[in-house]
Parts: sequence; structure tokens; C-alpha cells
Amino acid sequence: MNDWIEPKDGDPEKQQKEDQQKARKEWQLIEKVVLANSQELKRSRRWGIFFKVLTFVYLFALLFIFRANMDFGMSNNNQGSDSGHVGLVEVSGMIAAGNDASADMIIGGLRAAFENKNTKAVILRINSPGGSPVQSSYVYDEIKRLRALYPDTKAYAVIMDTGASGAYYIAAAADEIYAAKSSLVGSIGVTAAGFGFADAIEKIGVERRSYASGDHKGFLDPFLPIKEDERAFFETMLENVHQQFIDDVKAGRGDRLVNDPALFSGLFWSGEQALDLGLVDGLKSSSQLARELGYPDLVDFTPRKSPLEQFARQLGASIGNTMVRAMGVDGLQLN
Repeated sequence: MNDWIEPKDGDPEKQQKEDQQKARKEWQLIEKVVLANSQELKRSRRWGIFFKVLTFVYLFALLFIFRANMDFGMSNNNQGSDSGHVGLVEVSGMIAAGNDASADMIIGGLRAAFENKNTKAVILRINSPGGSPVQSSYVYDEIKRLRALYPDTKAYAVIMDTGASGAYYIAAAADEIYAAKSSLVGSIGVTAAGFGFADAIEKIGVERRSYASGDHKGFLDPFLPIKEDERAFFETMLENVHQQFIDDVKAGRGDRLVNDPALFSGLFWSGEQALDLGLVDGLKSSSQLARELGYPDLVDFTPRKSPLEQFARQLGASIGNTMVRAMGVDGLQLN
């Protein structure tokens, strides 16, 4: 015969506690879901605001570039005054290919100024420490050519803060040169600089592997010791470029230069000192010179790059300069 076992009732307090814990866990889960949803909505709003701001900045940048390009086009189509004006061409910054003061940019401005039928004189307003001897000589030769082609239109150079080395090379082609009393003028010389790491790599245990055809092909390699015959060769080349610089300055300035060897030593002087040395013809600003010529209107014929072109060129030049400097030698500079 089977015995019947009556189930015992559970502890009511214990059951109540379990129910309360179960309910608490359910509410905690609900709270987590609601909080996560709230945070997701906040993140969505933040990203929405971010993309709206980004779109606004993008549109503003496009508007700025559009306006800048319009100004660029207008500035390069300026025909000047019908009653006569002085054409102005800026030579500002380092003279180098791809820069604002490249031969292409300066020559383009000079040609536009000389060819304009209302141009009565041309002023090169210079504020440059110099740069490439090649670019400087291109501009020098073009000024000479334009002066011969337009004999009734004189070319003047006006030096602002600095007109040194390659910048003075350019100025020497003008009919007359003017400066301010405290301008820096001169620095007729040539320099090339770099670094040598031959001893450094030996100390840190680095082996240099260089392959070249030609006994002197790698003589500018900063990780190889320079040979005396290579040093002599390089110095001779610099002397040759320096002599070209001297000859062109003498041809441009003629007997206005004093007979002083220091003129071609690489030294520079104030505008006031340069006047005594015959490096400049007077102390005047561009506006003062234009007024004295009888044509106070200055019309700027300097070519201007568009903002997009400036950005692209600066990016490319920055990469190129980094690669050149990594090789340990800068290009030749008039200094």
C-alpha cells in the first residue's frame, strides 16, 4: 500500500523575497535597455551635428575658393589707367622654381606690364633674400631683353626690406635701383651647404652600401667622406657661378659701382651704405618713385596663383624639399 505524502507549504517570507529580487532584476534590465537607447540617441544627435557643421565648413571653403579665384582672374586682367600708369611686379620670397618668385611668374608679370599700351614705366618691387642662380639669371636676361624691345619704357627696381644675392642679381638688370635707408642690399656671393655623416654611421655601426658608375658620381653623398679633389672641383664650380654673378652685376651697374673688392665678397649693407657704394641710385619707395615719374597710379601685374594651385604646389614642394634635405645637400644659392 502506497503512503500518500502531503506537500508542505513553502516559507512565505522566502517566496516574497525571491519575487522581489526577480522584479528588481526585471526593472534593472528595463533601465539598462532604456539607458542604452538614450545614449544611442545622444550619439546619433552628436554625429548629426558634426556632419552638419562639416557640411557647412565644406560649403564655406568652396565659396571662399570661388571668390578667391574670381579675385585672381580680375587681378590678372587689370588693364590699368588710360592716362598712363606705372606697372608693378612683385619679387617676394625665395627665388626658386615653383615659388611665387619663380622666373616664370616674374617674367610673366614683366611681359604683361611692358606690353600694356598704358604702361609708362615698370617697377620691380623686391623683398627677397635671393635663391636660385638659374632662376635669377633668367629674369635678369629677360629684363635686358624687354628694355631693348621697349626702349621708351624704363625699368626700375625698388628694394623693400631685403634685396640680397639673387634678388640683387635681378635688380642689377634695371635702369635704376632704389631702396630704403634700412634695407638690406648686396650679398653678392654663392653658397651650397650640407651635412656629412660618415663618422656618425661608423660610430653607431651602420654599413653604407652605395653603388654608382663613375668615380665621382656619389661625391655629394652625405654618408661618404669627401675627397680633396672633389672639394676642389666643387669650389671651382662655385667660383664659376660667382663670377657669372659678378659679371652681370658689373654689366648692369657699370661705373656706378665703387672700386671695392668687398662688394663681391658676400657681405651686405644697409640702403644708405649701398648708396655710397653705388649698389643703389637713391632712397625711395615705389609710390614716391611713381609720383616723381609723373604717373602716380600703380597697376599690379604680378601673376597670382589660385588657392588650389598654391596648395598643390606647396604640398609638392614640401615633399621635394624633404627628399633633397634627406640627401644632406641644398641646391646652389646666391648668397
